[in-house]
Amino acid sequence: MIPRYTRADMAKIWEPENRFRIWLEIETLACEAQAELGVIPREVVPVIREKGNFNIERIDAIEAEVKHDVIAFLTSVAEFVGPEARFIHQGMTSSDVLDTCLSVQMVQAADELLADLDLLLESLKVRALEHKDTVCMGRSHGIHAEPVTFGLKLASFYAEMQRNRTRLKAARENIATGAISGAVGTFANIDPFVEEYVCGKMGLNPEPVSSQVIPRDRHAEYFCVLSIIASSIERIAIEVRHLQRTEVLEAEEQFTKGQKGSSAMPHKRNPILSENLTGQARYIRAMCIPALENVALWHERDISHSSVERYIAPDATVALDFSLRRLNGLIRNLVVYPENMVKNLNQMKGLVFSQKILLDLTQAGVSREDSYRLVQRNAMKVWEEGKDFQTELLADPEVVGALGAEKIRESFDLSYHLKHVDTIFKRVFNG
Repeated sequence: MIPRYTRADMAKIWEPENRFRIWLEIETLACEAQAELGVIPREVVPVIREKGNFNIERIDAIEAEVKHDVIAFLTSVAEFVGPEARFIHQGMTSSDVLDTCLSVQMVQAADELLADLDLLLESLKVRALEHKDTVCMGRSHGIHAEPVTFGLKLASFYAEMQRNRTRLKAARENIATGAISGAVGTFANIDPFVEEYVCGKMGLNPEPVSSQVIPRDRHAEYFCVLSIIASSIERIAIEVRHLQRTEVLEAEEQFTKGQKGSSAMPHKRNPILSENLTGQARYIRAMCIPALENVALWHERDISHSSVERYIAPDATVALDFSLRRLNGLIRNLVVYPENMVKNLNQMKGLVFSQKILLDLTQAGVSREDSYRLVQRNAMKVWEEGKDFQTELLADPEVVGALGAEKIRESFDLSYHLKHVDTIFKRVFNG
């Protein structure tokens, strides 16, 4: 995590204060459950609850000597609690604390990301409805294809982000899992009631079979979902980057007062937000692979997953949180140029209506092969000689003979391509 791409609310989740506070709550709740079972005296629980605390600098100092973070933490807590601290961590192993805490933090992070997605979805919806009928060029392979509307592009992004929200909600539910099952997960030294009690209080579900750690397929799913969301962000960012190119200029990022585009060229207005989002997506996706590799641990546990999770859990969530907020602002403030969209639409002098003519010819009884040949030979004159497509078709005896001049002219009607825009919008926003 670096400050440039970090929002405070997400960063707090991964700070030592929050992590150790969760550890302390897990240990205290476990003591409450142990007291319910009669494993430890009831009277020690209020003492642990009241006096329980820690000192981060002290934990770091102890860990430097003992080389074990949970032992260092427990030693620091014991210095606050006193003699009653001997009842803390009864029958537990380090993974009970570490894994349950990580699940809590990942749930907290998912909640932040879900809120981010809600903001973005609202912005996409507003802009999609605003530009539902704003006609623009649809492109395939980067080449003019057929007319669409700018609102349809945004509606597509909205639908994708809705799917991402569903994915993240499911990943959140699957990671909301705790384990207080002791060494190798057999509950030999701790009753399953303790796990049920702690998880219930922490808003988690008990892991059905935890070995000594929570199985990492849950974590892998979580990080893969973050990677998919990052890829969806990049899809939108790349569209903006293409549309902002000087030769296209159908939309561009807001250029604020006082902003500078280039240290060398004062005229520049660059798509820096979109380019940044592309880079962020690459970084987030890179964390998917180690998360998948963490699934295969030795026997009941090893710690090969531990170090990498200390990186990717905060970094992936912080980076995605930042990216979603940045994209939200980009969409909300995106400058759209409908006039340039129409200008670009007309750039190829009617070629975008070629499929309609092709279909008309087949409906008129011409074979598809001959229809394609007739349309293509006239289309190539537009590409190669700068001719007007409708004019060339009207001058082609075979085409006119099959369709008639009036039918040819009728086929150059934009409304034909846009007649189902309302249907698509109802599917996306009213479904």
